[in-house]
Amino acid sequence: MPDKSSPLRFLGGRQNVALSCLFAVQIAVFYGLPKERPVDLKQPLASLPASMGAWTMTGEAPLDQHVQDVLKADDTITRSYQEAGVPSGPGRTAGLYVAFFRSQTTGVSPHSPKNCLPGSGWAVLKSDMIDVGIPGLPHPVRINRYIVTKGEAKSLALYWYQSHNRVVASEYLAKIYLVLDSIRYRRSDTSLVRVLVAYSSGGEDRAQATAVSFIQSGFGAVNALLPQ
Repeated sequence: MPDKSSPLRFLGGRQNVALSCLFAVQIAVFYGLPKERPVDLKQPLASLPASMGAWTMTGEAPLDQHVQDVLKADDTITRSYQEAGVPSGPGRTAGLYVAFFRSQTTGVSPHSPKNCLPGSGWAVLKSDMIDVGIPGLPHPVRINRYIVTKGEAKSLALYWYQSHNRVVASEYLAKIYLVLDSIRYRRSDTSLVRVLVAYSSGGEDRAQATAVSFIQSGFGAVNALLPQ
């Protein structure tokens, strides 16, 4: 019969054994394996085409130095795109933001829109996930849908994390893959891709159609720049 007074009694049970094994793996990862190899983009994000399918770039706004210092991303791009033949107006323009990180081992990682937008004074209306079919891919990709409002203004954000051809919506799952990839491949590079569409009251469906159409047209071009 186990001695309940033993100082090692916390090691009993399957869950505690699993935790002990996890600690052992972590020690091996950080002290026993070769150092991580940072990974570079295939091409700078600025080389993303100005035209992707029916969509054409209408503007570009580089992040100011203060924001760059906070994000600590190795490369970023912020652009707006308009679909040819579609009149301009609320819910018609897609804003693209991509942030690339060569490594996350020093605590640097993408800033989730779920933290950034509310921190800028936006209130959350909806937060869930949707599946988007991408031409050339055998299965739809699951991405985040995040809708916020500030006064009369509303914005729909569709975003995901992408690491070597893997699209992940969940922040928690992205962290799990980070650990696994660090062990298997000695790399922790990742990208945050966000498409933002501003719209007015009653225009949520149009805004989502705009965002999905842009993603379907531009996914391949963005993916071609990212490490595989």
